[in-house]
Amino acid sequence: MYCASCGKNIGDQPNFCQFCGVRVAPLPDFAPLSQKRPFVRYKTDKKIGGVCGGVARYFDIDVTLVRVLWALCVLLGGTGLIAYIVLWIIMPLYSDYSTSPA
Repeated sequence: MYCASCGKNIGDQPNFCQFCGVRVAPLPDFAPLSQKRPFVRYKTDKKIGGVCGGVARYFDIDVTLVRVLWALCVLLGGTGLIAYIVLWIIMPLYSDYSTSPA
């Protein structure tokens, strides 16, 4: 494969040219987070209301980290408790963990 910018041979499947730094691979198609994962609470991933589990799955991070950060927000000011209750009310409960809701 040759770089279109500098014309040098850059190998088989690079993302960037090693000589001039120009991106040679096409950008991947990213869907918005709302299309990838629904913002719902899962019945199988909850301790109290399932809000932390739903937030962790939506942002694709560890649920333990979300629970620790949420507990710190509750203990350091109390706004975490209000946010938890609001999200508990507005996030729908979905019972099947393996498939996404339609």
